[in-house]
Amino acid sequence: MSMCHVGGFFKLAVGVLSLLVAGCASSLATIDTWEGDLPAATEPAVLKAPGTIQVTDVNGKAMTNFLMDDLALDYGLLPGRNEVVFTYKTIWAKSGVVDNGESKVHVIETDPQVVRFDAEPGMTYQFAFDKPATRREAEAFSKNFSAVIVNAAGDAVAEADVWTEPTKMRTPVSGVSASAYAAGSDNTLDKLKLLWGEATDEEKKTFLRWAFE
Repeated sequence: MSMCHVGGFFKLAVGVLSLLVAGCASSLATIDTWEGDLPAATEPAVLKAPGTIQVTDVNGKAMTNFLMDDLALDYGLLPGRNEVVFTYKTIWAKSGVVDNGESKVHVIETDPQVVRFDAEPGMTYQFAFDKPATRREAEAFSKNFSAVIVNAAGDAVAEADVWTEPTKMRTPVSGVSASAYAAGSDNTLDKLKLLWGEATDEEKKTFLRWAFE
């Protein structure tokens, strides 16, 4: 094969690879955090997450894990209350000689964190936090992690907190037993009463707004 043919093949391969990368970038531009199609009048908000933030769950929906951990991603959010679960993760190269089979990097990761905030239609939000300059600073930061969600104007709208799994059953509504619900009662009204008793004040307000729209 002549050098001319080799050069032409190389250019073609590079061109195809560029198209593939561009296609991946556009497909990952914004990740929807809801199921199905949105009503025509709905304008989602966007949450921008840098590569050090690994979003694992949005409103109870697990987010896809991509091959590259340090990939910056945008997440489309429905207007209204949103709950985003994430971890903060950084990778630092090890200095000196590394034994065969030993990892060449230090991975520093926080416990799961959560932010809850009301997203406005069409608004863009992002994470704001300190950026450690050294591994030692990163280790200290991961043990006392602090971050906020800011809007386009730079105003903080939510502060991160340590994520804890929600309890399945809270104090039931008077006259409705949790055991009856767990047993699979066919009484829908009883189930609704129990769920209402489990809901937070904010969840109740959101439900009432939805119910009477």
